[in-house]
Amino acid sequence: MSPQPLHDRVVLLTGASRRLGIGAAIARRLAADGAGLLLHGWPPHDAEQPWGADPHGAEVLRDELRVNGSHVELVEVDLAEPGAPQFLVDAARAAFGHVDAVVANHARSSARSLEQLTAEELDLAYAVNTRATLLLAQAFAAQHDDARPGGRLLWFTSGQHHGAMPGELPYAASKAALHELTRSLAVHLAPRGITVNCVDPGPTDTGYADDALRASVAAASPGGRWGTPADAARLVAWLLGDEAAWVTGQTVASDGGWSSR
Repeated sequence: MSPQPLHDRVVLLTGASRRLGIGAAIARRLAADGAGLLLHGWPPHDAEQPWGADPHGAEVLRDELRVNGSHVELVEVDLAEPGAPQFLVDAARAAFGHVDAVVANHARSSARSLEQLTAEELDLAYAVNTRATLLLAQAFAAQHDDARPGGRLLWFTSGQHHGAMPGELPYAASKAALHELTRSLAVHLAPRGITVNCVDPGPTDTGYADDALRASVAAASPGGRWGTPADAARLVAWLLGDEAAWVTGQTVASDGGWSSR
């Protein structure tokens, strides 16, 4: 047996534009575990945010993993486009021949309160966070070879089901939809050997927080610190592996007890 638990598995991983982000940490962990990777990124989204883009971050990540011996491809496409999910699955199949798992880590951030809401921003948040994720699930399931082991569909929610997020309504609404859809998709795909799970990573230090926020969140956390991208990556790697084959329909918090306060 290979010591790499994901040897010969192919994973389509979205949201890997920033080297400090959760997506990059997941990519490094899955590559170390033997997976082939189709990475997705969309730097223009990050360029619109306060933390800014990581110029050429996805390309550097891809090259880093290739130097270490992993088969990694990269596609940059806007998941607000309706055809983008199918395009990504087709690209992964062209590069690897099959896709065993999808990790939908991408997200459109949106700091809008009730008074700041616009129809355009609501539509964009749902298009990227909810619609694109469901269309990825559809495209992945349509091509999945049920005879292959390790069929996995994994996506991310936020903490909207644990505490109020009044200043991020489009984001919270679109992520809440994924949270609630997890069980329905899990039941639908279980007969095909595909598990469906959702990860809530809690407050995670990906370089966006200032010193005051970093200190206040750490002080309020039962674990005394923020989560790291590597914390989320460890959970993702386990859920993609054979030991998690009987886990489906779950939303799992990897947050150091944050949601249990």
